[in-house]
Amino acid sequence: MSGHHAVDLRGLAEELLADAAMQTALRAAHTLPHPVDGLRQTVIALIGGQQLAEHESPGPSSLHVLRGRVRLVAGDEELSLEQHQVAPIPNRRHSLQADDDSVVLLSVAVPQRAGTPEHTRQ
Repeated sequence: MSGHHAVDLRGLAEELLADAAMQTALRAAHTLPHPVDGLRQTVIALIGGQQLAEHESPGPSSLHVLRGRVRLVAGDEELSLEQHQVAPIPNRRHSLQADDDSVVLLSVAVPQRAGTPEHTRQ
């Protein structure tokens, strides 16, 4: 598996939380360096009480809580998630609120590039 390497999510989570605590917005993010056709993954750290303001859905996606507690809010619906829980993200405007210092893994399905051979798609 030349060119591939494992990512230590626990270590990255600690690093991003420390970085977030020093940022004005009290958040930090890092897109994982192992691009896979059709998938983008970003680790996001939020200091407790902070939020990602309401924004459009990135398309088919899921949120996995690596540390802390967060609330995914879409209109009148609110979903509380704790460490080790994963849930789909609603396909509409939503926000993410951190109840504690939290780190999440955002996985987003991205459109296939035109001309990608069918046998390489999964």
